[in-house]
Amino acid sequence: REMLSHKVQIVPVEMVVRNRAAGGIVKRLGLKKGDKISPPLVEFFYKSDELGDPPIGETHIFHFKWATPQELNEMVRLSLEVNKYLTQVFHEIGLDLIDFKLEFGKDASGRLLLADEFTPDGSRLWDQKTGESMDKDRFRQDLGKVEESYQEVFERLKTYFASNL
Repeated sequence: REMLSHKVQIVPVEMVVRNRAAGGIVKRLGLKKGDKISPPLVEFFYKSDELGDPPIGETHIFHFKWATPQELNEMVRLSLEVNKYLTQVFHEIGLDLIDFKLEFGKDASGRLLLADEFTPDGSRLWDQKTGESMDKDRFRQDLGKVEESYQEVFERLKTYFASNL
């Protein structure tokens, strides 16, 4: 019910962590949907709605001074740390964390901070038993029951954290 937040300047790089092939990587690289990606892959995308968040490489990030090598290493490290934690939590509640995106920002002192929320809108979650999508793809693919799926994810998480905190 409370949140401490800091004003940040957003680093215009979205970090996408992939545990399984889905979405754009399937189209770009011809991978089979659902194939395991191990170890998890971190991809970079230029944060631009007008351009459709195109994929970029480290050379773009450094050339345009969006982040230093040290900052990028820290963003990757933190993204993988978040992935490790969330993968375990979702596994415990019967969901597979397929992929998700994170954004970072710098505060007034230049400190790098996670500057994004984690929701089914910025991730892919599949039910372990049915393989059913419980995320943004329900809307994108016109599968219906978007709100019901999000509510189901919420209820599972609520139960998990009520018994594990």
